[in-house]
Amino acid sequence: MIESVFELDDTGLYRRICGNNDANVKKIEKLIGVHIIPRGNVLIVKAAKEKNESALKLLHFMSDLLKMKGKDYEFEDFDLKYLASSIVAGKNLKLDEMNKLKIAIADSGKTIVPKTLNQAKYISSIYDNPVTFGVGPAGTGKTYLAVAVGLKMLTGGRVERIILTRPAVEAGENLGFLPGDLIQKINPYLRPLYDALFDLQPFEKISKLITNNTLEIAPLAYMRGRTLSNAFIILDEAQNTTLSQMKMFLTRMGNNSKIVISGDDSQIDLERPRKSGLLHVMRILKNIDEINFVFFTKEDISRHPVVEKIVAAYESDGHNE
Repeated sequence: MIESVFELDDTGLYRRICGNNDANVKKIEKLIGVHIIPRGNVLIVKAAKEKNESALKLLHFMSDLLKMKGKDYEFEDFDLKYLASSIVAGKNLKLDEMNKLKIAIADSGKTIVPKTLNQAKYISSIYDNPVTFGVGPAGTGKTYLAVAVGLKMLTGGRVERIILTRPAVEAGENLGFLPGDLIQKINPYLRPLYDALFDLQPFEKISKLITNNTLEIAPLAYMRGRTLSNAFIILDEAQNTTLSQMKMFLTRMGNNSKIVISGDDSQIDLERPRKSGLLHVMRILKNIDEINFVFFTKEDISRHPVVEKIVAAYESDGHNE
């Protein structure tokens, strides 16, 4: 065990790092596994060498972040968990990291903040990688967060349009009927995408985006034969794609585009579940640097707290159909 000293001349900054009644210090001790003694304007850190270095790095980062953020900013539980876990994992954090994770949506005035570390990793991955897969149970925010990032990138001018798609398993792949019939038959399969959009933006704004083709919501079969450039493209319920559908979708990607693919590998509705396009790409694409997989668990569920317990009960019973 070694002992290190973290010292600050700014007493106001020191108090904000420590938190009310040293609450932040106590959280850092648990998160990293160190012992910290507050004394005057000094924090004495005692731990094994590696943990000691991680704690000092976190304290320095917290100091720099507070200076950048201004006097009104205070650390929340999630902030400390994310920063500590990232530093322990060896991630090279940047000062704007927390800004990137907090998604401010224009018009609605909403700010979407990740509630779990996996949600934070998911948001970061979407920004940092051309293709991101979010895999895990329902209610973990996979679709909602992807839509939020897409809207943020659209309003920020980073993409020109958003395309949302889902496989309509029960409707089959052959969707060659009239537009009126298409809306009536397919709308139930696309409803979750509309729900996310309308929660993030006023109805009038979404309607306008759809009218001028800046926002497109369509069944997966309608992606065939297209090249999608300058777009933010979300494929939802990807576990219900076939191998050929998944290949078709991934190869639609054009220049300056982002693809986000979400799915629950325990809820496959295909007649031959082992032929799921999602299961296939989880095997063959896992070693491609530009493609990242984020795996969610029941602990990431952001719906009513009882949903997590329901998922756990089904898992304990061995029921994943």
